[in-house]
Amino acid sequence: MPRATDVRLVFQRRLKEVRLARQLSQKELGIHAGLDPFVASTRINRYELGVHQPDLASIERLARALRVPTAYLFTDDDRLARLILAFERLLPVEKDRLLKSIENA
Repeated sequence: MPRATDVRLVFQRRLKEVRLARQLSQKELGIHAGLDPFVASTRINRYELGVHQPDLASIERLARALRVPTAYLFTDDDRLARLILAFERLLPVEKDRLLKSIENA
């Protein structure tokens, strides 16, 4: 039986990966997500290291600041993560067309 992936580890990895891809420091990300500038760097560092876990509202603010869907931060499948990002960039009509195509396959 496959081993279950710890969603906390996935979140930590994806958070850091997308932050670096967006070329944001931990402090910049924290500030964009609405954290106090004096604790922003430390808080993001602790989220990335798994020392602390953000609440759902904080996760949503982080995702918005990073311009990624919240689901992206939690998927352990790299292909699905890429699909989530690509799907998010589509226009609503294109999303509907793609979903219909996939659902009918």
